[in-house]
Formats: sequence, structure tokens, C-alpha cells
Amino acid sequence: MILRAATTAATLLATASLAAQAQARPMTPEDVAKLESVGTIAVSPDGSRVAYTTASLPDVTEGEDNGSTSLRLSMAYGPNNAREFLPDDISASSIAFSPDGRMVSFVWADEDEDRAVWGIPVDGGAQRKLAAVDGADVRAYAWAPDGSRIWLLAGAEEDTAREKEAKAGFNAIVYEEEARLNRLFAANIGGEVDADPRAVTIPGYVSAFRVAPDGRTAVVDSAPTPQIDDAYTSKRAHVLDLTNGRVLRVIETPGKLGDIEVSPDGRQLSMIAGVDMNDPADTTLHLVDVASGQYRALNAGAPEAAVDAAWLADGRLAAVIHKGAESALRIYNADGSVAEEHEGGDLLLSSLETGGGTIAVEASSARHPTELFVWESGAFQRWTTHNPWLSEIDFGNQRTMTFTARDGQEVEGVLIEPVGGVPRGGAPLILDVHGGPEAHESDGWNTSYSGPGQVAAGQGYAVFLPNYRGSTGYGTAFSKQHTGNYTDPEFTDLVDAKRALVEAGIADADRVGVTGGSYGGYATAWSSTALSDEFAAGVMFVGISNQISKFGTTDIPYEMYNVHSGKWPWDDWQGMLEVSPIYHVDKANTPLLILHGEEDTRVSPSQSYELYRSMKVRKPDVPVRLVLYPGEGHGNQQAAARYDYNLRMMRWFDTYLKTGDRDAEMPSPRPTLEIAEDEG
Repeated sequence: MILRAATTAATLLATASLAAQAQARPMTPEDVAKLESVGTIAVSPDGSRVAYTTASLPDVTEGEDNGSTSLRLSMAYGPNNAREFLPDDISASSIAFSPDGRMVSFVWADEDEDRAVWGIPVDGGAQRKLAAVDGADVRAYAWAPDGSRIWLLAGAEEDTAREKEAKAGFNAIVYEEEARLNRLFAANIGGEVDADPRAVTIPGYVSAFRVAPDGRTAVVDSAPTPQIDDAYTSKRAHVLDLTNGRVLRVIETPGKLGDIEVSPDGRQLSMIAGVDMNDPADTTLHLVDVASGQYRALNAGAPEAAVDAAWLADGRLAAVIHKGAESALRIYNADGSVAEEHEGGDLLLSSLETGGGTIAVEASSARHPTELFVWESGAFQRWTTHNPWLSEIDFGNQRTMTFTARDGQEVEGVLIEPVGGVPRGGAPLILDVHGGPEAHESDGWNTSYSGPGQVAAGQGYAVFLPNYRGSTGYGTAFSKQHTGNYTDPEFTDLVDAKRALVEAGIADADRVGVTGGSYGGYATAWSSTALSDEFAAGVMFVGISNQISKFGTTDIPYEMYNVHSGKWPWDDWQGMLEVSPIYHVDKANTPLLILHGEEDTRVSPSQSYELYRSMKVRKPDVPVRLVLYPGEGHGNQQAAARYDYNLRMMRWFDTYLKTGDRDAEMPSPRPTLEIAEDEG
């Protein structure tokens, strides 16, 4: 049965006071730079409290030193009843409760030390180191069920000879031939840190593990090498005997592997995985019999995506399910039948954890980033409130919208209207295209450093986030429409979305732009070249411009073949060239801003160089700019690089899209930074 959540007004909305409404203002890039959100959560064994981390970046707009995301540990005891548990300079990741619930453990690196497992008592006291591996960072850990030891997944052993060579200048890198495999150890827990934890043999490159309730076995995720392509195509779950490292059985799933959880009795696994090697994403929930290794799908073929799962103490399984742009909490019986389902309503559920009968979820909405909620009394009760200043923001209305593509396919997306509503004649429209394409947009929080969202809405733009063909959330058949069909129908869906929004009076046909990263960057490059007549401005991030050279420079060639191209470049050189934006530069009349991380291994920066150079030489009168971010990979991690990106994106759209003038003079190459003066 389906139960609709009677969500309270406090859960749905952070209602602004009348005074705040009178002083409402649009969102700015400076606001995006200081957003906080709930990072990860852990529920105590008795379900009475929830530990969580708050994720934030240094606020470079206020003069804070540049850096990446930090995580502050807090403890919540109920709605609006939480307190921080650690000093601000401790960034705590991988949080968990000890089996007796008396301690919260986390991973942290103190000053110049390696990352180790630390713990802090829940009833007061200072943090202390619990377990470590000399000379290596702890990557993951798990408590033994009786609390007597902690299992540690640590990095490879130090290679002193290699380090000596590097110091002497012999620092050449042998590509893909210097694999560094993780190691597993068992550390006893006591008054002192175990100085000599016991090593356990593990198969291949282990990236995650869970200890079974009996404490004698574990389920490990293992691939042949650390290469990301192996993680996508060859990672499998192994049942491991922790006493001797012997692999008892391998769960022979055929495709991508996602979240795995062990049932309370140890007899079953829940496993989110692909249904076959050509399935673009791990979105199908399976139950696995541990003794035999046999598995069965619970929601195969359904127009949805399983996102996360966790077992309840009574043997039932709770799962977050995304249905298109919406979400639900579904609870399965131990036999795989559905016990109950609760719609997220205005909330977008993203993950969950359980303990002592308590179900805690992370969820966002159109008006707030991720917060902590607990399912109780038939509703999702909000336990945390970050970013209280969002009550000052004048938001554009957000809703889902469905249109019919040219071949009759129904396609959904999320629409953010301009603040104050759509003007007569339509608004300038930004299509914000997600990557993958094995991903999907949801009706939750949709503003980020690379997503214009409410910043654009506050400046008079409409924003549409399309779940074009290839997206997840609508079933495997929908996502597989992308395989072997580069650009069509996936990118014709973008044109059809534009035309539907124009027909609805939302968009001005002459002022429609496009942005996106990775595969969304490919969509932007294609829209700015082959489909240039349709789009007035483009902002491309870590995108693809040449499908032939991309194959030779990416770290996912087999994944590309299995779920994207369906063929090798040499199977059809001309066909692969014709689905490459560089082939269509002669049609380009769209001002294009290209941004890329210099250290990107997924989509090489050479992809951006190729498109930039082709446009500069073949279309010298069309505005084009290439911006590189040193030290960044496939997505910006540093606060300054994110803020810089947001400023450049909005200024490019203001110059070319809002005005509709494709011939406008390019903006200054330097962003106008709003940075507080350094008083030191």
C-alpha cells in the first residue's frame, strides 16, 4: 500500500517571517559559496540519537583561506536539538556508533599524521585515537559486532625504494602499471592504540567492506585493479572469511555495483546493482542469499531507481526510491514483498540509515539543501536547520514539468521560474543538463556552483533541468535509449524541451542557453555547434568535443563501450566523428564559455582544447573562451575555483543570453570577486 506523508508545515517550509519577506532578496553567487548541508548520518543502536556531519567549504568571499569541503560532527537528539561534538578544526568523515552506542567513531588525520580512526564518548569527554595503520591512511573501517576490534581498510604499504628514487629525480610514472592495492587489518580496541594490527589477505583492489553480524565473515567490494574502468565493469561482492582471508564465494552480478548491506541475521544482502553489463547505472534493488550467492531483483523494469537501502532490526529492509523527479521511502518484508511506502512529498529523499527501529533520512527541498529528517508518527520530522539566512531569499517557484518529444516519448524535468513570475513574452531560459547521462534531476535543492538554479531565477532567468533519454529514475529501458545513440534522441530532447517551454509561454525563443558538466558538457558543446541555431549561449564544463580522441584519453574506455557508444571508434570512424561537436563547428554561432580542470582524467582537458582551437580558427568571429582550473579534476573541489566558476557562468549568460546579443563584446577575463578585505 502507499501512504502519503502528512508532512507538517515545519517540515515542508522554512517559513519566512513577515519582516524577512519584506526584505527578501535574490540569491547570489556569494550565497552559494557559504551554503551548508548535512553530509553523512549514523543512528545510534538504540535509535535515540543521530550523529551527523555538516559539510561546508571555506567562505572565500569573507576572506577565509581557500580549501575543500570540511565536515563538522554534531549529535541530534530530536527536532532542533543538536550540538556540535568536536572542535571546528577537526574534519570528521566515515562516522559510526560503537556497537554499545557509547562512542561515535570517525576518520581524521591529526596534523602531519596519517588518517586514523578516532572516537569520542557520546556522554562527554575528549576525542582519542582508537586504531591506525603505521605509514598508511585508513580508507574505511568497521566495528566488530562485540566492539572488541575495528577492521581497517588502509592504503598500500610505503614503498621506500620508490620514494628514494623520486627524491633523486627519477619520478617517471608508468601509466596503469603501478597499482597500489588497499590492505585489511584487525586492530584490537583497548586503552592504547594497537601498535601491531593483524593483517588479513584480501582479493584484488578492495574499495569497501561490511562485517557480518557473526563477526567471522565480511562482504567486500573488489575489482582487479584500482582503475575506475574496473570499478565500473568488473567490481564484484566477495564473501570473505576474516580469520584467514579465504574467499568463500563471489556474487556474480553482471554489471555496475552500488550499495550493499548485510541483514541482521547475516543470511541476506541487499544489493543495488545493474541488471546486466549494458545497464547504464546501478539502480535495481536485489536480495542475495549469502549461503548460495544467488540473487534476485525486487524492482526490475520498474520506472524508478533504488538509491540507498538499510536493514531494520526486525529483518525488514528500508529503501530510498526515486521515481522520476520525486522520491519515496519504501519498506520491504524480509521475503522481498513490499510492506509499506511513504511518498516524500515536497522532500527529495537522498539516503537513509537505521538503528533501533529509527529510520533517519537525508532530504532536501526546493528551498533548502540537505537536512536530517526522521520518519516518525507518520511523517518526516525535520531535526536540523542549517542556512537560516535562506529565509531572506526570494525564491523562484519550482515544479516538475513533462513534455512530449518529437517521437512521442514523455520526458520530465524540473522547472525553476524567475523570481516574481514569468514576464509577458517569456523569460531568458537556461537548460541545465546533467552529466552521465546515467543520472537524473530531482525536485529538491538545485542550486550549486555549477548549477545556476535560484541564482539565475533571482536575475530573471527561467531554469529547466531535463531528464532526457539516458537518464535514470525512469527504469532501465528509458536509460538504455541512450546506448549507441549519441546525440539523438538524447539531445533532440533538449530542443523539444525548449520548444515546449516556448509554447507554454515560459521561454523567449531567441534567448535560450545551455550549460552542463561532463556529459552535460557534451550536450552544451553539441548544442553550441550542431544545434547552434537553437541556443543563444553556452557554458560547457569538463565536456566532450571529439568522441574519437575521447576514447584514447579517458579512464573509462570499456564503460564507454558497454553503456554509451555500443561500438568502438574503429567500428565506425566516420559515425563517431559525426557525433563529435568539432565536426560541426562550421555551424557554430553560439557564444561559448569552456571550463575544465587541468587534472581531469575522466574527460581530458584536451577535449576542451580541441573545441576551443577549432572555433578560434574556423569561427573567429564567434565569442569563445577557455578557462582552466589548476589542480582540479572532473569537477571543482576547492572553494575559490567553485566561486570563480559561478561568477563566470552567470556573467557569460548575462552578456549573451539575457541580452540576446550574440555579437556582444566578451566580458573581462577576470571575474569581479566579492572578497572581504584581509584584516590581518
